[in-house]
Amino acid sequence: MASLMVSMMAFVASVKDRFSSEKGATATEYALLVGLIALVLVAGVGIFGTALNTWFTNLGGTVGGWVTKTGTPAT
Repeated sequence: MASLMVSMMAFVASVKDRFSSEKGATATEYALLVGLIALVLVAGVGIFGTALNTWFTNLGGTVGGWVTKTGTPAT
């Protein structure tokens, strides 16, 4: 009878251990974090896309004005 009790206690302990284990929780948390970052990036590009395009186009024109067509710095 005692060995049955020990076996049952070991079984219950192993079941409790499996349910309380946090193995794999970190990967799930990182996956959720990556998904949230991707969602924020997509929303940001959707909202600010045209303004960012204009800003980078103007920046490219400004930087392009610093260099002549021959590749030497403008004086």
